[in-house]
Amino acid sequence: MSKSPIKPLVVINVVGLTPSLLGENTPNLNALSNDGFITPMTGVFPAVTATAQASMLTGLSPAKHGIVGNGWYFRDQAEVRFWLQSNHLVQGEKVWQKLKKNWPDFRCSKLFWSHNMYADVTYSITPRPHYPADGRKVMGLYSEPAELQQRIERQIGPFPFFNFWGPAADIRSSRWIVDCALAEYKLNHPHLQLVYLPHLDYNLQRLGPNDPQIASDVKLIDHEAGRLIDFARGQGAEIIVVSEYGIRQVKQSISVNRRLREAGLLRVRESLSWELLDPGASRAFSVSDHQIAHVYIKDTVDIRKVKTLLENTPGVSQILDSEGQKSLQIDHSRSGELILISEPECWFDYYYWLDDDKAPDFARTVDIHRKPGYDPVELFVDPEIRFPKLKVAKRLLQKKIGQRILMDLIPLTSELVKGSHGRLADDPDNGPIFITSNNKIIEQLNSKNEKLRMQQISFLLQQHFTA
Repeated sequence: MSKSPIKPLVVINVVGLTPSLLGENTPNLNALSNDGFITPMTGVFPAVTATAQASMLTGLSPAKHGIVGNGWYFRDQAEVRFWLQSNHLVQGEKVWQKLKKNWPDFRCSKLFWSHNMYADVTYSITPRPHYPADGRKVMGLYSEPAELQQRIERQIGPFPFFNFWGPAADIRSSRWIVDCALAEYKLNHPHLQLVYLPHLDYNLQRLGPNDPQIASDVKLIDHEAGRLIDFARGQGAEIIVVSEYGIRQVKQSISVNRRLREAGLLRVRESLSWELLDPGASRAFSVSDHQIAHVYIKDTVDIRKVKTLLENTPGVSQILDSEGQKSLQIDHSRSGELILISEPECWFDYYYWLDDDKAPDFARTVDIHRKPGYDPVELFVDPEIRFPKLKVAKRLLQKKIGQRILMDLIPLTSELVKGSHGRLADDPDNGPIFITSNNKIIEQLNSKNEKLRMQQISFLLQQHFTA
């Protein structure tokens, strides 16, 4: 494939990177910022992955693009759905669509960013397990074109799925994604390549940003980002590094659903030996997403009652009604009737059962789709398991010989989580960041002495190709 005379651009999303993390452990990112331009970004609310990415790629607020969190309640289906992948859920025009209007042959690669499936980009790769009828879950990737992921995996090996999320999540997934980005670029020579590197998300949530081990994680991701930066420069490409949010130290979780259940507002369904949240039958329930929670209320007459109840719940900092949601530009039909914001040192768990013996079978597993809320406890192995590696080996052997198994390794101990996000940053040094090798694309903002807002990323990407 012939290269374009237009200078290509590689955008690297280093999740969790903040100005405060730059220093002696980030020589590659420091070099990039010294050659170009660096500034804090004003994030969007809520400060979570799917919302931030949709805002960067559309230039819109959640009130317009509709991605009000990593998941939400689908009222017409009476189901909570998290981590859906269809790009059709993102409302509004995306940056590559704008660029294609004036450049029909524009090539965009989207590697591991959210809402990746069926995006009308030229090339894409995203995690997508297979679900055979016998109940198994077989790890795999989805790509456009369909053979792209097969070509990539033949070159660099299979994607380390279990290192992408869960107790084993570590640098190996980000390292593989960098290898993937290098291989994909050599194959396709995209004009715009979007690359997602998740590594900092793991220990910043497990251990919290105050843990000394974070310095090692920062060094590891700087090395991987540096490999991609060096390669891109060798290809004559410009580079932009962005992040989505900063992660803050937390001490405890808040069980809003338990509070609503005790008040007689939330209902569960008895299922075999456990309980399942029954959102369609509930008068009120919450969809927890880090430090924010959407509270869905069936009848508007209950809004005042629910708001009063939750105002008196320890750990809840702010409750947004319809007017409050407008002020933070999250007044979309997918949002809850109320949105909760936690205190800085708290976060919201999804737990709704009152007895751990009644917790659903998926609660003790890594299961991002069945849980009616985000669960960072999936990053831990239950400390009560005496020989966890032996239990994992036993479960894998049972799976190999065809038995149906439950990988019940995850604790129900929310106190293990030491880092969270979702609130807007109180300090720019602990919020999202923007670094570019090309300081010309930021000149317009500099001339107006403006702070860079996350929604302006779409404009800056367009400016790179049209200036």
